[in-house]
Amino acid sequence: MNLVEEARPGANRYVSGKNVLCDLEDYLAPFDQVVVLTGAKSFEVFQNFYQKKLAYPVYHYDGTASIKNGEALASEIGGADAVVAIGGGRLIDTAKVLAEKLDSDLVIIPTLVSNCAPYTPVGALYHPDHTFDQVAYFSRGAYLTLVDYDFLLSTPHDYLVAGIGDTLAKWYEMEGIIRRVPWEDLSASVRLGYASAKEIFKILFEDSQAALQALENQTVSPAFGRIADTIIELSGTVGGFAGSYGRMAGAHALHNGLSLCSETHSILHGSKVAYGVLVQLAYTNDSAEIEKLLPFYEATALPSNLAAINLAAGQQEQLSKVAAFAAQANESYHLIDPEVTGAKIVQAIQKLETLVAEKK
Repeated sequence: MNLVEEARPGANRYVSGKNVLCDLEDYLAPFDQVVVLTGAKSFEVFQNFYQKKLAYPVYHYDGTASIKNGEALASEIGGADAVVAIGGGRLIDTAKVLAEKLDSDLVIIPTLVSNCAPYTPVGALYHPDHTFDQVAYFSRGAYLTLVDYDFLLSTPHDYLVAGIGDTLAKWYEMEGIIRRVPWEDLSASVRLGYASAKEIFKILFEDSQAALQALENQTVSPAFGRIADTIIELSGTVGGFAGSYGRMAGAHALHNGLSLCSETHSILHGSKVAYGVLVQLAYTNDSAEIEKLLPFYEATALPSNLAAINLAAGQQEQLSKVAAFAAQANESYHLIDPEVTGAKIVQAIQKLETLVAEKK
């Protein structure tokens, strides 16, 4: 059994739209023993919007998205037939560990438009010290994902920006992998994932500014709805259909390496991945594509150089450590270049620094 390469499109049920949370009790009615997993801030935001008291036990995660915390919660809870996850990506990935341990169904209510964690049966897990641990593949996806556009207007601006950055990587990482593979060798599922990635790229460029404006105005618009579904749902279909061809490559590998630098911990996941996209393009000598992207990065406040992720070009020891981690055999930079080395990645980082400096 190879969960990595199976076609796993996403949630069993995906419901999005205005005020879909009004039907939450009906969605949970089939379950006898429901528990809620959430975070302090996430639950406060949820309660302010939902304004009904949930008649289920509520548990809180420790903020790490770690296997250790998921297992500890499973021991504390003991049993449940449904886990309701209310929160952002780290909370949701912790809930996936918990649901797997309890052998329970998972209902996901994202509080942020920031990544595809609410849709995909894949999780990014960390050690308790917040350094990257592994990408985990769970045996089943969510029973239900509820995406309420009105509720998601509570997404902080920077999280929506990070979601746009993380989702932009779907196209560039998959394209970077596919360019090395003869088209005639690709399965139908991989080709569908590729088509999804291309449509995602188009939607992001067409709707991101309007969606950010809608968020500022606290108004649900068609563009806001499309961007929410693109970040949460469509992005999950890329790897869901394409497997290892469509989940991660250089951008995510660099993100994982950056977790070694405490200075970057305050930078959101998707923003670091977006920076990794530019480094990957510098690595593959696609300078023209970088120049095409830089105005989009500037307009959406995505990071394009080291200073924007709290690092400096002169920190050679740190950059070498980050690059060496990203170049490990078990990391996904190898999907871009089987001969990748840390030194090559450092060169790409410096190349990007020069290019961005020239454009300012």
